[in-house]
Amino acid sequence: MSALSNQEVPNNSTAMAPTFLLVGMPGLTTAPSWWTAPLITVYLLSALGNATILYIIALEPTLHRPMYFFLFLLSVSDVGLATSLMPTLLGLALADAHAVPASACLLQMFFVHFFSVMESSVLLVMAIDRALAICHPLRYPALLTRGVISKIGLAIAFRCLSLHLPLPFLLANMPYCHPQVLTHSYCLHPDVARLACPGSWCSIYSLCVVLSAMGLDPLLIFVSYGLIVRILQGMGSSEDRWKAGQTCAAHLSAVFLFYVPMILLALINRLKLPIPQPVHTLLSYVHFLLPPLINPIIYSVKMKEIREKILKRLQPRKVDCAQRG
Repeated sequence: MSALSNQEVPNNSTAMAPTFLLVGMPGLTTAPSWWTAPLITVYLLSALGNATILYIIALEPTLHRPMYFFLFLLSVSDVGLATSLMPTLLGLALADAHAVPASACLLQMFFVHFFSVMESSVLLVMAIDRALAICHPLRYPALLTRGVISKIGLAIAFRCLSLHLPLPFLLANMPYCHPQVLTHSYCLHPDVARLACPGSWCSIYSLCVVLSAMGLDPLLIFVSYGLIVRILQGMGSSEDRWKAGQTCAAHLSAVFLFYVPMILLALINRLKLPIPQPVHTLLSYVHFLLPPLINPIIYSVKMKEIREKILKRLQPRKVDCAQRG
């Protein structure tokens, strides 16, 4: 199709069709049941791990501190992200349902991106929290009061809504020049937007969303950790450096797990690299499904207080089982 001006719309454009078609897992369209068990297992383990983190933080008064409140929000975003993907993934896996109503597709798109931006925002706030705790330990309690933390939580919610609430309505009213066949097993904004007729607002809005969230956040995170590294180098006690480093290691692991696949996907899309579709799809699954599965394990292993509280909660059950035996 030839290049169009900002106002031109092709004569063969149409309104959004009532359904979208999902490709599903490449190479497995004839045997969708093959990946049903691993998919459900990953989701259940993700839900169990994050539910454990949420349960421990909610019930332990000693964990009602800024760092653990942000970890609580991270688990909420992980559960929300994994749950948002499941309807179409399970539909494909269990019933080979490639057609999805346009309204359901746009709703899924909103929630997937809402929780993605929420996760990115929480990871940024957690990095700033660690920078404040390490660089200004004496002022830290005064800087992050309960009132400030509540405002941060509201700001994260407002940011997610303001960035992605307009998208479903804008896309629903765009003319479409391509068949509504998506390249993933779920509905994503770039995937839906590429089917619409070329227009300046769509590309500009998408670029603003990417730069304001997924572009700015990792940059600020690594600036925060640059400050942390500089302070850690000046610490006299190796024990203090080790304790601070352990907390930062858990967070950095979550940061890399979330951003590296996303950055690779963005580079592939923007540079139009000749990457096979199965590789592209695999990166997408890693970006969306792996952090909710791995984050609870990382924080349970790396953060001593979380690990101890989980073991404390499990201990009475072990004793009861031993007594019954």
